[in-house]
Amino acid sequence: MLLYFRLLSESFTFAMNALRNNKLRTLLSLLGVTIGIFSIIAVLTAVDSLDRKIKADLSALDKNTIYLTSVSFGPTDVPEWKREQFPKMKFEEYQFLKSDLQHAENFCFQLFVGRQSIKHDNKTTEDLNMVPVTNEFADIQKLEFESGRFFNESESNSGNTVVIIGFEVAKTLFDDADPIGQNVRIYGKRFTVIGVLKKQGNNFNPGDSNDTSAFLPSNFIRKTFGDNNDAMLPVVVIKPEKGVDMEELKAEIRQKLRNMRGLRAEDIDNFFINVLAGLTDMIDGIIGILNMGGWIISGFSLLVGGFGIANIMFVSVKERTNLIGIQKSLGAKNRFILFQFLFEAVILSFFGGAIGIFLVWIISMALTKMLDFEFVLGLGNILLGSGLSIAIGLVSGIIPAISASRLDPVEAIRTGM
Repeated sequence: MLLYFRLLSESFTFAMNALRNNKLRTLLSLLGVTIGIFSIIAVLTAVDSLDRKIKADLSALDKNTIYLTSVSFGPTDVPEWKREQFPKMKFEEYQFLKSDLQHAENFCFQLFVGRQSIKHDNKTTEDLNMVPVTNEFADIQKLEFESGRFFNESESNSGNTVVIIGFEVAKTLFDDADPIGQNVRIYGKRFTVIGVLKKQGNNFNPGDSNDTSAFLPSNFIRKTFGDNNDAMLPVVVIKPEKGVDMEELKAEIRQKLRNMRGLRAEDIDNFFINVLAGLTDMIDGIIGILNMGGWIISGFSLLVGGFGIANIMFVSVKERTNLIGIQKSLGAKNRFILFQFLFEAVILSFFGGAIGIFLVWIISMALTKMLDFEFVLGLGNILLGSGLSIAIGLVSGIIPAISASRLDPVEAIRTGM
């Protein structure tokens, strides 16, 4: 065991000497490994951080939440021309399902509409995400409030001019003043602010971040612009009861809505039952594709890095041929020479990988401070990068190490003289 510790120590010394004595050559050789490890770990870190953020944002929603609407959230076999003929969801259908559907914990009617500006005195916030909904939305989304409240059922049904604003909206319009009870102008009407949401940060919920959103009663939009406005997409949001059989619930929804719309047995559904779990599965698929793309792109850099390590090891064998002959003449075994050069290749490759991982960490820290998004270099990716660099060193160094271990001591000494 002591012999191998000595071997490792000597290999580390040789590797450091190679770095010091041939700085430019070593730098160019390690550059491929550094770029390759940096590329793959940077991609994996970005994708993992995005995946973590998506799951954190969607954790407030039940994965079984159903979005009943005239468009599909994912791929569909229904041709586009037929989908364009589908009728939009109606408020009456929301009311019917709410009163007649079993095994559903909560319902909400939501309108997807265009972005608007909000004004208060001489201050204006542009291009804000407007969220017209019924009062149940706060329970389905589990909204958290900095101050105030969400509108109640009476205000929702009446379409009162009340609004809940996001944290950034409140900060922009009111600075440090209390927004509750203040008036703002939306759609040319005066609205009263009754609630401010807690800061959320960038998110991946359906829609925009709550920080730059405004929530108002959907019945106000219906009364103002009517139900047949092409610029609006109505959605019925259904939160199932815990433990319910999702297939049975979807079948019940399908049957009741088909009966209400008078569809015949041979007619296809003219609506889509979108389950949030399907959206998360699609997101997982996209993340998998991004990871695969990162591996493919980075693989070329890793391949170049491997050739660079192999090149520097062949040169190192050539330069130390005389020393190898002396070691063998003094009784060094073939495996001692083999492990010596193999350890050196691994150490050199590990240095390149460590530099790549360090660069990812530095850039992650910088981007986290610059952007409202947390990039996290996880332990798993650090271990993966380290393992990859070690593997590259092993694969790249094995042939030069074998060639060094098989040198004839007499010929090796003569060559170096």
